[in-house]
Amino acid sequence: MTMRLERRTQPSRTALVLAPVGAVAFTLLVSALLVLWAGAPVGRTYGLLLSGGFGSVFALSETLTRAIPLILTGLSAAVAFRARLFNIGAEGQLYAGALAAVAIGGMHDGTGLEWPVAVLLPLMFLAAALAGALLLLGPALMKSRLGVDEVVTTLLLNFIVLLAVGALLDGPMKDPTAMGWPQSVALQSDLELSKLIPQTRVHSGLLGALVLAVGVWLLFKHTVLGFDIRALGANPRAAAFAGVPVTRTVVLTALLSGALAGLAGAVEVAGRTSYVTLDMSPGYGYSGIVIAMLAGLHPLGVVAAAVFVAGVLVGADSMSRAVGVPTYIADVIVAASLLSVLVAALFTQFRLRWSR
Repeated sequence: MTMRLERRTQPSRTALVLAPVGAVAFTLLVSALLVLWAGAPVGRTYGLLLSGGFGSVFALSETLTRAIPLILTGLSAAVAFRARLFNIGAEGQLYAGALAAVAIGGMHDGTGLEWPVAVLLPLMFLAAALAGALLLLGPALMKSRLGVDEVVTTLLLNFIVLLAVGALLDGPMKDPTAMGWPQSVALQSDLELSKLIPQTRVHSGLLGALVLAVGVWLLFKHTVLGFDIRALGANPRAAAFAGVPVTRTVVLTALLSGALAGLAGAVEVAGRTSYVTLDMSPGYGYSGIVIAMLAGLHPLGVVAAAVFVAGVLVGADSMSRAVGVPTYIADVIVAASLLSVLVAALFTQFRLRWSR
């Protein structure tokens, strides 16, 4: 007996609806087995996980705060992956954007640039977007012109950027008031983003992330560039034959994807940390890839996926303290969700055929 995959002529609507439901059910089942192995009650564990991420104003605010950079890095991955530009470097682009934001808006020599806030604030975000965009431009050109694998180049750039950030935080960008701790100079207080909910950490960067998600969705749906990106992702050779400018589309996709990741760094600095440290991001750039895949590369789906992942990560902290299940269960849930969604999506497009 041999097994092969046969493409469905037309995926059924029922399968498209049931696929994510089945993926979630499978994820919960796998995670439940691990919870039982840890000796904890499954129902209480899941209840605490849910309430820890969404069960109060404080919990929801922490989830939304964690979701803001995830939305932006998820959008970054979704834009690039739509054009088959596999950007694995959002982590480095995030740090580059954060450092560029502090370079413009930081308290250098205790004063910073004495320009109006109305000038400094957009300039700070523009610098962050430009830093992230330029960081991805090189790998995109090497892929387009020389055929160099962008997965390798963008991944390796993450390590190069982090080493460069470490050198800068111990050198010219170091905060002289940090008592030797390797962190950048602080952002000017006037440039910090306002809080959406008093006495919480959720800030107005959430509104900006939502606007960008809608903007990327409109770009894909109603613009020539969006059509070119989708065509290039569907079939590069056919897109080139139909007249899609491949190199220009790849470059513009790279600039947009890198800019979104760079903005994630600026928003983190302006909305949460006020300065750059090497542990500022707990892997937001890599998590963005998971979020983009969970969302099926749909910009609006990225928002829901980011809130889901953030809720699981936040809820796992309080759940772990109550029932003694390690917080790593959150990583298992996220990873199992990704794998199950990918498998479910595969079976909506293909069916198994057995032959002798």
